[in-house]
Amino acid sequence: MLFIAQFAAVGVMMPFVPPLMAAAGLTASEVGAILSAGAAMRLVAGPLGGRLADALGAPRSVMAVGAAVAGLAACLYGLATGWHGLLAANLLLAAGFAAVVPLGDALALRAARDEGWDYGRVRALGSVAFIVMAGAAGWVADRAGAGSIAWILAGCFAAAAIAALALPRGTVPSRRGGGAFRAVLALPEFRRILLVAALIQGSHAAYYAFGSIHWERAGVSPVAIGMLWAWSVVAEVALFAWGRGVADRLGARGLACLAAGAGLLRWGITAETVALPALILAQGLHGATFGAMHLATMRVMQGSIPPAVAGTAQTMLSAGIGAVMMVGTLLSGPVYAAFGPGVFWGMAGMCGLGLLAAWRPARWM
Repeated sequence: MLFIAQFAAVGVMMPFVPPLMAAAGLTASEVGAILSAGAAMRLVAGPLGGRLADALGAPRSVMAVGAAVAGLAACLYGLATGWHGLLAANLLLAAGFAAVVPLGDALALRAARDEGWDYGRVRALGSVAFIVMAGAAGWVADRAGAGSIAWILAGCFAAAAIAALALPRGTVPSRRGGGAFRAVLALPEFRRILLVAALIQGSHAAYYAFGSIHWERAGVSPVAIGMLWAWSVVAEVALFAWGRGVADRLGARGLACLAAGAGLLRWGITAETVALPALILAQGLHGATFGAMHLATMRVMQGSIPPAVAGTAQTMLSAGIGAVMMVGTLLSGPVYAAFGPGVFWGMAGMCGLGLLAAWRPARWM
């Protein structure tokens, strides 16, 4: 229930919040400034939320409050008309939601380990919710206008808050003393997976920012672009739902190397061609570039992070990946302007560095 609700919210937020701002009369540069401010807020609010959850031993409550705050921010999206109001809404949403997904992962990993169920299969439901809600929100927005997105988003966040409170209470150890951030960074497994995940997940930056723009300029139809995005998430769902055997055989290191190698191929194809069969192949590799790396990351987090700092570690990981993604997005703009699809070779280079970091002999969980 939690994964379905929170990733349904993401499925509305990612594709449709920027058009909502544009429909309110903001320029492209104003939209970019607001989104950048929100990304910066998440880098700070996420680890602080994780640390608060660990200090109180109450991740359910922190998630529920955060999702409720994000829901209020979504309502503000529907009421605000100017730049300042939309900036406030975006900052409030970023502050509230920053820790919700990482804390949900931390609780899910612990429960999967203790109760013996497959994290990937449950996480797959979140990806399915992303696809379904993105399509449903687009259908509603087409008929009711961009402003309707705010109220759909608020409903998704409200559902996430309720789902967080409905989680079994369990016994969550707390860490009230200081030094939690230092304790997490002292773990070699955490530092290693943070570096590898930041490089490989960060390599998606140019794709998220300019993939659709590049394809549209090259003559790919909007319908085909939408199907390519949907197909990439279907590949991700397939790995999460049925890839446990492969993940068990490869282990975290093998999954990370698979993700890096797939990234080299995927971004190379994206840089060199817009032929539809090649793009279908490249988008199918999303199951490896994102999905395999995510499973590798969760295996390390599950096996090497002490429960008392699990929330802190998960939110620090999310912030680290987000920081690299933000920098990659900022750099992608001028590089795409200068070199066009050559920007994707830069993303391939990040995967190459990630492969080297994952391949080095060292301890992996």
